[in-house]
Amino acid sequence: MKKFIPTIVVLLMSIAGGAQNGYLPATGNIDARNKFQDNKFGIFLHWGIYSMLGEGEWVMNNRNINYIEYSKLAGGFYPSKFNADEWVKAIKTAGAKYITITARHHDGFSMFGTKSDGYNIVDATPFGRDVLKELATACRREGISLHFYYSHLDWHRLDYPLGRTGRWLGRPANRQDWRSYYAFMNKQLTELLTGYGPIGAIWFDGFWDHDSDDKPFDWQLGKQYELIHKLQPACLIGNNHHEVPFEGEDIQIFERDLPGENKAGYSGKNGISALPLETCETMSRCWGYNITDSLYKTSKELIHLIVRAAGRNANLLLNIGPQPDGQLPAAAAQRLGEIGKWMSTYGETIYGTRGGIIAPHEWGVSTQKGNKLYVHILNLQDKGLFLPVDNSKITNAVMFNNHTKVNFTRSKYGITIELPSVPKDIDCVVELTVK
Repeated sequence: MKKFIPTIVVLLMSIAGGAQNGYLPATGNIDARNKFQDNKFGIFLHWGIYSMLGEGEWVMNNRNINYIEYSKLAGGFYPSKFNADEWVKAIKTAGAKYITITARHHDGFSMFGTKSDGYNIVDATPFGRDVLKELATACRREGISLHFYYSHLDWHRLDYPLGRTGRWLGRPANRQDWRSYYAFMNKQLTELLTGYGPIGAIWFDGFWDHDSDDKPFDWQLGKQYELIHKLQPACLIGNNHHEVPFEGEDIQIFERDLPGENKAGYSGKNGISALPLETCETMSRCWGYNITDSLYKTSKELIHLIVRAAGRNANLLLNIGPQPDGQLPAAAAQRLGEIGKWMSTYGETIYGTRGGIIAPHEWGVSTQKGNKLYVHILNLQDKGLFLPVDNSKITNAVMFNNHTKVNFTRSKYGITIELPSVPKDIDCVVELTVK
């Protein structure tokens, strides 16, 4: 259920977001939204020079590392084991349909060969290769859509207006120049959207860095969004600002929460819009590589995240933090293989579906495609399950994995299905045929 938001609040949000008046998505954009919803599962990659320190992507801010000293990490960054084809093949085998990778994170280091700034992987490292270009080529070869994460905030550039983060990194306060920084961002976005082939989405982050300012900070998002849609009309725009989507955005992002939840505390004021939805979550605890983080979610937990997201009409963007040598962590690679094995059997109940007519419950969720309603039973200690559906419209029930018949009884409130046994599988899927 959407929360009521007073008109004045909506107006202030629109001003802060620099919303366009009357954004009309191109036909290709609408088609891209539908395809995005059909994909259901993507992989997030947080990778940069911060990976070398093994404390996550926020290490520069968390350790108050001087911006000049931090930049010296680039001189030693040499991911000798990076292989774009191996990454993409492992991700494709897992059943993921798209990849979102950090083109530039909050530390300001660009992971592509930008002409806008020498602080990038081609010009500032001994590695000297454009990993995003290699990844784009591999994605096209394997039919995987490529999306770019792009940070709105920057702890390195002197012209970025100081926000609530990165204040103790040694950057002088008298060099801030919004016009210069805004031009820099748009030049980089132009490079990303003209030099790397078709891009599925631009995934913005960092808007919240100025949420404590005395007056709303004008990010001028309207013109920026207009630029993106002009360069690639089908490119989707999402912004991890934790608020109601701004005009010009094409997808709504939820961080560490499924739509309708607020366990992580980021989704208290953003409601659920009519836009395509995406939940991003980590495989372990951290986004960027953390050498001490061994608390990976089990494959069962990760599969349940995919299923529960789909049941809420959302995609799951599952994060991996690659190692500084360019390899995916062994635990992450193992999880990808196990997820892929499950998806090879049950992907039909996920891909191309929308949230089903049975609302999410503690026991599980439902997804739907055409006249097939898939009941995903994730947590049930009984053989019987009541489903609140129009009993006159259910014509058949079978187990999805082997199509054995499932008996059910009708009542005026719905139907009760009788399973062969108490579910013990990762996901017990019952396929209902709906008239």
